[in-house]
Amino acid sequence: MKTITLGKSTLHPSRLAYGCWRLGGSWEPSEISPEREAVARKAILTAFEQGFTFFDHADIYCHGHSETLFGKVLHEVSGMRDQVTLATKCGIRRKGEPNPDSPYRYDYSSEHIIQACEGSLRRLGVDTLDLFQLHRYDLLTHPEEVARAFQTLRHQGKARWFGVSNFTASQFRTLQSFLNEPLISNQVEISLIRLDHLLDGTLDLCLSEKVSPLAWSPLAAGRLASHSAIDLNSPDHAHRAQLRERLDVVAHARHTSRSVIAIAWLLAHPAGIIPIIGATTPDHIVDAAKAESLELTREEWYGLYEAGLGHRLP
Repeated sequence: MKTITLGKSTLHPSRLAYGCWRLGGSWEPSEISPEREAVARKAILTAFEQGFTFFDHADIYCHGHSETLFGKVLHEVSGMRDQVTLATKCGIRRKGEPNPDSPYRYDYSSEHIIQACEGSLRRLGVDTLDLFQLHRYDLLTHPEEVARAFQTLRHQGKARWFGVSNFTASQFRTLQSFLNEPLISNQVEISLIRLDHLLDGTLDLCLSEKVSPLAWSPLAAGRLASHSAIDLNSPDHAHRAQLRERLDVVAHARHTSRSVIAIAWLLAHPAGIIPIIGATTPDHIVDAAKAESLELTREEWYGLYEAGLGHRLP
């Protein structure tokens, strides 16, 4: 698989990333079984065999157990750590922690950022994270406090580079203005169903500042790949049907799947979008990897874009 440079960093991971949030099978650690662990292990190995060297985590995924599952495989496979780019995220704190009356919230206090990084390092079984990202924007933490935490983690060798997730362009610029090192990524939801970041300044910022946009849910939680009947009671059922039809037309012409076309559509954008593939079924992982070598024409791209919009271009 081809590689790409992450922002202004020295990291050169695969053109597609593998997202690890589903490795645990759910959000509850109590539901992880030996069978589920076997599924997770097979998914990780399949992705690695297909050329995925960029693995995306978050401390909240299955309460940290997704990181633990990945860490086990990482140490089973000789030389794997040297070949992969490890990314994780922090900042979301669950309801009931640390106190029973604690609400679900975001926390970018310097203390929590450092503790979260150290927790991820323990679960993954590594000394350094290649990319450490802030998960959701915290309205209460001053950027100076984030800057202190980042400086500490870099000085201690616990994180090499830093990024954010779900930040607006203005939020990104504000945080960056307080940092001595460049933020190299912004992980946001982008797909043919979620198009707002193409026009709200997010991708413009990524282009102008050389920031890598990471696209989570590139298949819209599987809706773009699904062959299940569309619920006719859904207010957008006609739009979704039209988009599926357009994807099927292009997929048939290219002798590939709808999923491959939807991912290739993201890859074509000049900002260098890195789609995060979250499938755990080996066949789906193998299929998704094919998108990296498929280039859409401008006509195909705009035909899909128009179908995604649900109306004609002006």
